[in-house]
Amino acid sequence: MTLRHRVPCCQQNRPRRTPALPCAPDPRPGHRVHRARRARRLGRMGDMILRQLHDTDKDAEAVWEVVSAAFGDTAALAGLDGWPPEYVAEVHDRNRHLARSDPGGCWLAVDDGGMPLGAALSTRREGTWGLSMFAVLPRAQRQGVGRELLAATLLYGRGCLRGIICGSEDPRAVATYRRAGFALHPAMRLRGTVGPETKARLSPPDGAVHEGAARHRDLLDSVDRRTRGGAHGTDHELLMAQRRLLVVDDLAGSGYCYVGEDGKVELLAATSRRLAKRLLTAALLCLPEGTDARVPGLTAEQQWAVDVGLEAGLELSTGGYVCLRGMPPPAPYIPSGTFL
Repeated sequence: MTLRHRVPCCQQNRPRRTPALPCAPDPRPGHRVHRARRARRLGRMGDMILRQLHDTDKDAEAVWEVVSAAFGDTAALAGLDGWPPEYVAEVHDRNRHLARSDPGGCWLAVDDGGMPLGAALSTRREGTWGLSMFAVLPRAQRQGVGRELLAATLLYGRGCLRGIICGSEDPRAVATYRRAGFALHPAMRLRGTVGPETKARLSPPDGAVHEGAARHRDLLDSVDRRTRGGAHGTDHELLMAQRRLLVVDDLAGSGYCYVGEDGKVELLAATSRRLAKRLLTAALLCLPEGTDARVPGLTAEQQWAVDVGLEAGLELSTGGYVCLRGMPPPAPYIPSGTFL
């Protein structure tokens, strides 16, 4: 059953109180549809309804519609002529994975015609909550959609001790995260085209780096707990299917790093800075020449990564924030924008 809330005409111009957090979703089977306590009238778009994201192609496409509209300018700035099909398919797989693993943390806002207005996806992993995706259609912004979506995801992580968000440079989003109690840590990013001179500049790794596989799952979770407080669990299964996994495991400690064919280094964690430098060096060296190498989400605690990137000739710039609640910046650590 879908619940709606219409504001009587006589009340539409009255001052409104600050809305409370949305009520918890009904735990009974078959009752996955949920509305905010104060679903607000969205002008000509009609009523807004919040419901849980379903593990279907239709819902994955609805989320992509919101993401592509909200972040289309990002693609243009990155020099992309539209989004590559393989990237779209990858995002679909990740959204469906989160809908399966965290149904109570993944929400879709739709109008009374069923058209998507916004989406927010969050995860809970052993006491660590993360906001994986948060986007609202441009035409639905500044009308309370984002506020209700974020409230629903925060409610899902209410019992978690720690929280992580990889935030963009959008000032409204950053202000929202700060009001929610997150400490804002400005982030840096490394970027550059891999060429012969890149590999010539880099010193070879100071030890062995191995190809990772499913048998390393316990090692990955152990390093996660040591760096960020909670293991990624089933997220590693999807990451191994989408990324190349590099692993270090010797007497000095252990660590891992995921690197994509597109050159993006995603999710690096290690028990020491020395091993982290070894992993990042190996990740850059394994990229084919001509690849656009990218290492985002670097807080001030990741100077070891900055050193490796500058040695490789990558360009350093600022980009977004790593927002944390209930925890110091993990180190040595490079977060994943989706899996935190």
